Amino acid sequence: MNKLVRSDLLSLEDYAQQRTDFRARVMAHKKKRTVQLGDHLTLIFEDRMTIQYQIQEMLRIERIFEPAGIQDELDAYNPLIPDGGNLKATLLIGYDDVDERKRALVRLRDIEHHMTLTVDGHEPAIAIADEDMERSNEEKTAAVHFLRFELDSGMIADWNAGAAVSLASTLPELRVQATLTPEQRCMLAADFLGDAPAQ
Repeated sequence: MNKLVRSDLLSLEDYAQQRTDFRARVMAHKKKRTVQLGDHLTLIFEDRMTIQYQIQEMLRIERIFEPAGIQDELDAYNPLIPDGGNLKATLLIGYDDVDERKRALVRLRDIEHHMTLTVDGHEPAIAIADEDMERSNEEKTAAVHFLRFELDSGMIADWNAGAAVSLASTLPELRVQATLTPEQRCMLAADFLGDAPAQ
């Protein structure tokens, strides 16, 4: 999948004018790429459109317009775009109660290394987590992690042929699983082709 370059991005002025409509499109797109695992884990599968939105928002918030600053954001976020043989996702750990959340992040330490994606008939793909920096320490995990699931050609072929696909946490402290809907399977299959929607 093509990485984003400076010419793909809107200027701060153009983005300000288009932001409302662009944001609405991205939120609708993200909703189709979001998988809920139980009550507390959410996986948002990133692609070119979702990452462009993240970059545009960072440029807007930080008022970045210098070429070097824009390139820094591209370099930081482009690795989150799938490469054609993998899926990349943001893992969010959510608890409404602040105290419960603090206790959970201690209890769920290393959960990011216990996330799996299984295409029916194949061994589970275990997530490769937080390649940019470690987000867990000896005491607790973070509430946000970045995951990469590598799939081989056989897994992708069976996925495209309609095999069931499931996601799971195998951490003993929080074992949960979800099966992708047909719509989710179809949406994420575009990541293997490298033709997810671009802006």
